[in-house]
Amino acid sequence: MNSAMTSRIKLSVAYVLRAARTACGTLPASVHLQHNSYGRQDCLKTGTKHDCSAMDKGRGLIFRQLFEATSSTYTYLLGDLESREAVLIDPVLETVDRDVKLTEELSLSLKVAVNTHCHADHITGTGILKKKLFGCKSAISLHSGAMADIQLSEGDCITFGKHSLVVRETPGHTDGCVTLVLNDQSMAFTGDALLIRGCGRTDFQQGCPQKLYQSVHKKIFTLPGHCLIYPAHDYKGQMVSTVDEERKFNPRLTKTQEEFVEIMDNLNLPKPGKIDIAVPANLVCGLHEV
Repeated sequence: MNSAMTSRIKLSVAYVLRAARTACGTLPASVHLQHNSYGRQDCLKTGTKHDCSAMDKGRGLIFRQLFEATSSTYTYLLGDLESREAVLIDPVLETVDRDVKLTEELSLSLKVAVNTHCHADHITGTGILKKKLFGCKSAISLHSGAMADIQLSEGDCITFGKHSLVVRETPGHTDGCVTLVLNDQSMAFTGDALLIRGCGRTDFQQGCPQKLYQSVHKKIFTLPGHCLIYPAHDYKGQMVSTVDEERKFNPRLTKTQEEFVEIMDNLNLPKPGKIDIAVPANLVCGLHEV
């Protein structure tokens, strides 16, 4: 067999294998590389959504997950790489200086400090942040009853550069709970509505287990399965989950609504230690002594 015939056979075999992989839904590497430079919608069409999800988070988005140990609260800093505009989610009074320092170190301009709800276990740092960082505005749900520069409702967007956080109202823990979803639906900041393998309690501050169950199933579990879940708190050292994981493994929210209500009505948890101080303070943006 001469070399020319050998080359033609190799090319034919390669073509057949490539066609078979394409027919089975596994695209050749060259096609993946081509589509990886496109936006999320194009990637979803080619079946490479997981690759694109990872790239979307890294493409021009600055992200930091921060922790306050006393109340086990997560604070999230998101910034736009080009414009340097930023948003801070659920700041805590005791860690304001840390947040200001990080914002300045990263050369970010904080546009909005937003609370996912009126917290009962810590005082928000939003009011002090406004005093320390010129141009920063406060934001919270319209239904929270709390003061803020921006009163958020379903579908509102908090923009920072080319990115935005879309508001989904998720009441149940409190009437004013919201989930903030990154515009490409790769990340969701769920406050106390959905925790990692848990959820916020429903026995105070307008709590209602029926509302919470419906909120999670209709507003959070309808997000893409690969969407990353970032809660306001965790007490076991867990940092992130996904919609798919919580739909499958959350021990409360995988139950029926009736079973969920029974669980929540019988938790018998102690009263939050700071509730009598934190809630009145958070109703006035954490500036109760000013």
